[in-house]
Amino acid sequence: MGFYLNPSNKGFAESIHSEIYVDKSELISYTNRVLNTKQKFICISRPRRFGKTMAAEMLAAYYSLDCNSDILFSHLKIVKDPSFLGNLNKYNVIFLNIQQFLSESDDINSMFSNIQDALLNDISEMDLDIYEKVKSHSLTHILRSLYRLTHISFVFIIDEWDCIFREYQTDKIAQKQFLDKLRNLLKDQEYIALTYMTGILPIHKYGTHSALNMFDEFSMTDPSFLSEYVGFTENEVTELCARYQIDCDEMAFWYEGYKLMDKQPVYNPRSVVTAILRRRFNNYWTKTESYEALKIYIEMNFEGLKDSIIELLAGGRKKININRFVNDMVTFADLDDVLTLLVHLGYLGYDIDEKEVFIPNKEIYDEFVNAVEGASWDEIVQTLKKSDELLKATWRKDEKAVARYIEASHMDISHLKYSDENSLSCVISLAYYSARQYYTIIREMPTGEGFADLVFLPRKNYLDKPAMIIELKWDKSAGGAIKQIERRKYPEALHDFKENILLVGINYDKKSKKHECIIKQS
Repeated sequence: MGFYLNPSNKGFAESIHSEIYVDKSELISYTNRVLNTKQKFICISRPRRFGKTMAAEMLAAYYSLDCNSDILFSHLKIVKDPSFLGNLNKYNVIFLNIQQFLSESDDINSMFSNIQDALLNDISEMDLDIYEKVKSHSLTHILRSLYRLTHISFVFIIDEWDCIFREYQTDKIAQKQFLDKLRNLLKDQEYIALTYMTGILPIHKYGTHSALNMFDEFSMTDPSFLSEYVGFTENEVTELCARYQIDCDEMAFWYEGYKLMDKQPVYNPRSVVTAILRRRFNNYWTKTESYEALKIYIEMNFEGLKDSIIELLAGGRKKININRFVNDMVTFADLDDVLTLLVHLGYLGYDIDEKEVFIPNKEIYDEFVNAVEGASWDEIVQTLKKSDELLKATWRKDEKAVARYIEASHMDISHLKYSDENSLSCVISLAYYSARQYYTIIREMPTGEGFADLVFLPRKNYLDKPAMIIELKWDKSAGGAIKQIERRKYPEALHDFKENILLVGINYDKKSKKHECIIKQS
C-alpha cells in the first residue's frame, strides 16, 4: 500500500466517522457500470467545498487494491448493488491531487517529473521485480509494464485537475503542456480501467476541440443523471434537519437553490453541515474565499453586465448562452461567458430547461451585496441602504414616504432602462432588498384571476408581519392598481394571511417622472 499508488482508505474513513455523513456511495454503481468501457473517462466539475474530494476518496477506498474496505462500506447503500463485491479493492488506484504537485513544482514539466518520482517510490516498495527495469523510462512505459506484469488495470483518480487554469490563468503554453501530458498519460492506454477527474471548471477548449475529448463531463450547467451527487438533495437535508431538530425552511432559505435535473433542489453541503454543527445559520461557504473573487468578475466592463447583476439582485433571472464559454477564467467574449463562469464557481444557479441564471439563496445573495459594495457601485449601495426604511414605511402605510423612497431608488439606478412595468418591477424589487429577511418574494405569482406583480409572503419565523401584494402600473394610476388587485381577487390566494394583508398599488407617471403609491389593508 503506497501513498499515491494504492493509497489507504484513511481519508474516506474520516468522512464515514464524522458526526455528519451523507451517503453518496451509489455513485459507485455508475463508475462500476462504465469500468473498461468507452465511457470510462469521467470529469466532474463542481464549486469548491461541494464534496468533490470526499467522493474521490470514497472511490479510492473502494477500488484500491488490498485496501480491505469492506467494513467501511458495509452499512452504505452501495452494498445492495450487484456489482459491489466484484470490484471491491480489485484495481491499482493512482490518486493524484494536482494542486499539491503544482505547489511543489517550478513548471509543468517538473510537476509531471515529481508525479513520476512519487509513483516510482511507491512501486519500489511493492514486492515486484520491476523497479530497476523501468525507473529510467517514461511514466506511460512504467504503467504499461506494471499492467502487463500484474494484469491488474489502473483506476486514475485525479483531484483538482483544473488548478493549472486557476493559477496559470494567462499562461497558454503551460496550460497546453499540461493538457497534452495528461492526454498522453490517459488516452488510448491499455492499462486504464477508469479515470475519475474532479475540478471546478469543465475541460478547457482550444477553439472547437479539447485535448481531453474522451471524457464524459458532468458540470453545474449539465450534471445529467449524476445531479444528485452535486450537493445535498432535498430529502437528505430534510432527514438531517429532523435528526438535529433544525428548521428546514430556514435551511432552504440560506443554502438551497441550485436546481439541476428535473428542477430538484440541491443544497450547498459545506454550509448545511456547518450550520447544523454550530446550530446557527450564517455565511459559511462564502467565508472560505474573499468576496474579491466575485468582485473581479462583476466589475468587468461588458455591455449589459451591470444591468444583469441589478436584475439578478432584484430576484430576476437572465437567459444566457453557455456554449461559447471556453472553460477558463480569463477568456470572455461577452457577459454570458462571465455569468457562465459564475455558475461553475457556485455564485449563480442555472436552470437547465429555461437556460437562465439566478442568485440561488441568502448566502450567495449576501455575497453579491458585499461584492457590489466592494466594487463601489455607490448608486446600488444607496438603494440597498434605504430599503429598510422603505419597508418600515410600507408597514405603517405611509404612502408618501413609500413613493419618495422608490423615487430615490429610481434616481440611484437611473442608468437602468426604465421604460415599462418590468423595469419598474426590477427597481422596486431591489428597493425592497431588506424585505428578504422577513419574506419570500415571488414575482408574477398566480393569484385569483391573474398574476400579481410582486407578492411578499412572511417566512415562518416572521408571521407577525403583514403579507403584501404589490401591483405596478405604468402611466396609469395607483388607485387602478388597487382596484385590479380587488377585482381579480388576488388576496384569495393568500388565505393563510387573510387577516393581515397589505395591498400596495404603485404607478409611475412618465410625463411627470413621479411615483404614486396607495396602500390599503385587505
